[in-house]
Amino acid sequence: MNPPSHLHSFRPALWRGALAAGLALVLAGCGRDRHAAPASPLPAATVSVAEARVVTGAKTIELPGTVRAVERASLAPKVTGVIESLAVSLGQSVKSGDVLARISAGEMNARLAQAEANLGQARRDLERETSLLAKDASTAETVRSLENRARFMEAAAAEARTMLGYTVIAAPFDGVIARRFVNDGDLAMPGSPLLEIENPARQRVEVEVPESLASIPVGAEASVRVGKLTLTGRVAEISPSLDPVARTLLAKIDLPAGAAVRSGQFARVAWPAGESRAIVVPEDAVAFFGQMERVFVVAEGRAILRLVKTGARHDGRVEILAGLAAGERIVLNPAASLRDGQPVNVKP
Repeated sequence: MNPPSHLHSFRPALWRGALAAGLALVLAGCGRDRHAAPASPLPAATVSVAEARVVTGAKTIELPGTVRAVERASLAPKVTGVIESLAVSLGQSVKSGDVLARISAGEMNARLAQAEANLGQARRDLERETSLLAKDASTAETVRSLENRARFMEAAAAEARTMLGYTVIAAPFDGVIARRFVNDGDLAMPGSPLLEIENPARQRVEVEVPESLASIPVGAEASVRVGKLTLTGRVAEISPSLDPVARTLLAKIDLPAGAAVRSGQFARVAWPAGESRAIVVPEDAVAFFGQMERVFVVAEGRAILRLVKTGARHDGRVEILAGLAAGERIVLNPAASLRDGQPVNVKP
């Protein structure tokens, strides 16, 4: 059954009315957007600025080293014998010439007594023949032979006395006993150390220096850190030959007299390595945002946020490794409310 004819004429008119109403609503909305109030801009902030400067200075590299006494000696006997006495202990202070140990040497005493007896006999024989020669009762050849014999006996006696002197171990210089390797009653052997002595008043640092940095002359200064103590040392010696494995040179740096360090301590040496060029800014210009470091650069009247990478800090300044160029102006003590792109007024 077909709908009445008046309904055919009604439907197009209904769609046209709805479409006109929707278009009117859209145009009305567009009109409201065009006349809406704009968002309020960020207010200008007043800031203090500093310039990122380029500084040049001495460049150093940190090298590990060990503190050693300038005067140190390992004391070993030249003869074999039982240790009769070892009257020193670890850390004991001694003076040059003090007797530190004695070695039993009965054989050497007997040898010296024999040499001295032979020498006495040779001298008496020489004296008798010399008197006979004056009376023409002997010959000059006999006297010369006895003179040679007496000299030989004198040398033998001197040798025996020297060997006997080796049984007494004395301090070669003022110092302290650093190590003790034997006890009373032990057998002393030639070349085997009995004691180690060192002078704590004069200390130095021994450090292995890479071949590329070995051009520093003897006498140059070097900063040395031992524990919490920082000292200024002076290069005393540099080995002319390289270690064939590590390709390094041994350098010895004298420390100031009386420095409060101990032999064997670990040391860090700031070894000179030429000149460096770095961009530095005041420390209070760098702010942290989580793990990131950032600064605000003033450009065209606005604060521009920059992420930077920092290096060494010294005397209130920090080295900028990346993120800034020399001459740029940066905000000091940036406020937490300062935003990227915000207008700024620079304090005079």
